[in-house]
Amino acid sequence: MTSAPLKIAVIGAGIGGLTAAVALRQAGFEVTVYEQAPELTEVGGGINLAPNAARVLYRLGLGEALDREAVRPVGTHQRRWEDGRTLQRAPLNPRCEELYGVPHLTVHRADLLSIIASGFPTERIHLGHRLVGLADKGHGTEAWFENGVRVTVDILVGADGIHSTVRSALLGEEAPSFAGCVAYRGLVPAQHIVDLGLETDTQAWLGPGGHFVHYFVSRGRVLNFVGWTEHDTWSREDWTDRATIARALAAFEGWHPQVRQIIAAAETCFVWALFDREPLPCWSVGRTSLLGDACHPMYPFMAQGAAQAIEDGATLAACLVAGGTENPAEALRRYERLRLPRVTRLQDMSRANKIRFHLPDGPAQEARDAEWARASDRSPDALYWLYGFDAGAAEPIATT
Repeated sequence: MTSAPLKIAVIGAGIGGLTAAVALRQAGFEVTVYEQAPELTEVGGGINLAPNAARVLYRLGLGEALDREAVRPVGTHQRRWEDGRTLQRAPLNPRCEELYGVPHLTVHRADLLSIIASGFPTERIHLGHRLVGLADKGHGTEAWFENGVRVTVDILVGADGIHSTVRSALLGEEAPSFAGCVAYRGLVPAQHIVDLGLETDTQAWLGPGGHFVHYFVSRGRVLNFVGWTEHDTWSREDWTDRATIARALAAFEGWHPQVRQIIAAAETCFVWALFDREPLPCWSVGRTSLLGDACHPMYPFMAQGAAQAIEDGATLAACLVAGGTENPAEALRRYERLRLPRVTRLQDMSRANKIRFHLPDGPAQEARDAEWARASDRSPDALYWLYGFDAGAAEPIATT
């Protein structure tokens, strides 16, 4: 960049926001992050970090820390809820490295956030800054915060989650809708379940009205689990709402003993309600745009929510580099055009999987199981369109 670097404000210091900040700073922009929380924390459990997202983070120089903290599952295994019968198996590592040059990882959210944050100057992350308003100034965007701070920047990026203040300011207020699912989440010390002899893989148990997923994180010292069940209504959205172990066990009454033993071995359990928004027709207005859950929240049933936010950051940086400093608004529109078809496709697929994963026992479930027995649609070879995508290119090519 030969001219003065654009000043960019990223609102939100989550996984997507910090990835964007690291990518933008490495591209030569002057980046500042504003986070409403008083400290940099990430709650929740684990993340499947597929090669399309891992590629971005390795390219940003974060590979050494990922290799240290994350786990490389050898495969993925889908099973029946009651008897544990295999529905489908596929290799993950080292096959993903052979095909895509990077591994498939499972990692704790807090570990991942810490790894990404290590690539960005601490002094440029301003905590305790709750955004309350913004205004398009033509030449830039002015933002003001609850604590009285006001800033004017060349570009503002809203990475502030499903309840995004930036989104509301750009496109109007609209409450997210309950998606009809709640999740019981927990972490189990590996030594508490040694007798299960679990492989280092990701396992998903599918049953009527729910499914249960588990895999190792934190250097293999902890097993992360999440069990989804369907509900008609819900009134809370907090990741940290507590549920009792007994309540989680009751939700999975009659499921395979391995599922129930994992739940019983957890020291604490949390319940999380899944909320959703309809896909947006646009993300950018003037010199302000959106990223991650702020513009495309998606059900976690393709394990791509965090991955797509990571991709957003890489594509945003590439578009701004390619567009130079002459027309930032057009560069943001280009970013939006590149990202919208891909994330909308994944939103649709994730919604379809909610139905497919939770089929009641019967003809439709039997047809699904027979299809999975024939196909290998979850193998790395079959997912080239997803895993082989290079979000760091200014014109990334989506393969079918």
